[in-house]
Amino acid sequence: MSMMGIQKDRVRFNVGGKIFETTATTLAIAGRNSMFGAMFDENWNLRPGETGEYFIDRNPSCFAVLLDLLRTGELNIPPNMPERLLYREALFYGLIDHVRAAKWGQFDGNRLNLAGSVAGRAPGDGTAIRAGPDGGCCVAHGSMVHVYNWMLEEYPPINLDYQRVNDAGWIDSDNIVISACERLGRGDGGMGLFSSSSGDLRYKFQVNHDNQVKSYTAGALSFSSDYKIFASCKGRSNEYGIGVWDQVTGKQIDFFYESLGWSLGDADKLQWLQGRNCLLVATLFPRKDNCYISLLDFREKKMVWSWSDMGALITVDEKRVRDAIAMEDTSSICVVNEYEDLGFMDLRSTNGSVRWSSRSRLMKGKMTDEPCYPKLALHEGQLFSSMNDSISVFCGHDWVLTSRLRRSEGGSICDFSIGGDRLFALHSEENVFDIWETLPPPIM
Repeated sequence: MSMMGIQKDRVRFNVGGKIFETTATTLAIAGRNSMFGAMFDENWNLRPGETGEYFIDRNPSCFAVLLDLLRTGELNIPPNMPERLLYREALFYGLIDHVRAAKWGQFDGNRLNLAGSVAGRAPGDGTAIRAGPDGGCCVAHGSMVHVYNWMLEEYPPINLDYQRVNDAGWIDSDNIVISACERLGRGDGGMGLFSSSSGDLRYKFQVNHDNQVKSYTAGALSFSSDYKIFASCKGRSNEYGIGVWDQVTGKQIDFFYESLGWSLGDADKLQWLQGRNCLLVATLFPRKDNCYISLLDFREKKMVWSWSDMGALITVDEKRVRDAIAMEDTSSICVVNEYEDLGFMDLRSTNGSVRWSSRSRLMKGKMTDEPCYPKLALHEGQLFSSMNDSISVFCGHDWVLTSRLRRSEGGSICDFSIGGDRLFALHSEENVFDIWETLPPPIM
């Protein structure tokens, strides 16, 4: 492969009137998808001028930073250069992935640093925060969803016209699904797919039963790798259960109706288990006095595993399960109570007993005026649990507490989410959210 128009290794650029000289070897580091990678393509039409220089009418200061990034692998942004200006230029050259890789390393819960905080944009308690696949996020407040790209620039907010948002989730960096409450007799609510950048509604997801379109309140959401959307649905009559839609077409493709009073339509948490081809459905306190956790197999149309604390011989405190998450690698489900005790259930067992561990009570964060219910997340073999104003990180076979994330102020964490190599934590009192990133490894 030879660089078009470049007979020798050295290459000269005139960027906005300033001359830069580098090598084809350095430019090759940019990769095929970059503008410099395209210079290796025979169809590339950028020709050197009479002086042998390639002229690019862009910002020379930013070009210098990006060229240094290709040479050294390090991102050194001058203090007088706005980061967003550099990101814009990196997008032009196709180097944004290089910038991101230099800005933060691969996600590691034990090496996270507080990179910044974004002030609240709405009154009232925050409902949920969801990390996007590219490092952005969305935050639900009441009937509003505020959306941010990976540079934390805010897009036009999504306004659901006084319908309370229950959950939100990213299909990809361009599309967000939002579930909301139905207002009595209005026939609204349900779920919609929205453009993340414009906030426009692309389509609504309907529930059909006996050839009739039903109004419904949509709750917890989950997504599978084969483009399915799962949502807990609560209707006004008997159409309670879990709906399944196609992400691409928006058409309903399945529905699992509630059985034996298992509160499927009230579910707080859904999680698709790819290896088992099942959906975890958890209905938790305080939505219900008793906790119900089950695995649904949509192919066989049956509940293949279930547990409830109803009538269980455990203390009242332990009974108040606040969140649950399945861990496929160990065939277990982790639950957490209001004291951040972790409990574990074996999916291979049918007796439904919980093995509680109180080791997580070490290094407690301080109790705040408005304590929030604990939440759980699992990411790349690390287990995370929020409690009051901090997030604990557990690692290893026995889930040993290895670190705790906490900033000096902000109050209770009502929700957190991990994605795009970032952790986002939403505080309830101020509606502030924090961004935690892993520092890149040092260049040797």
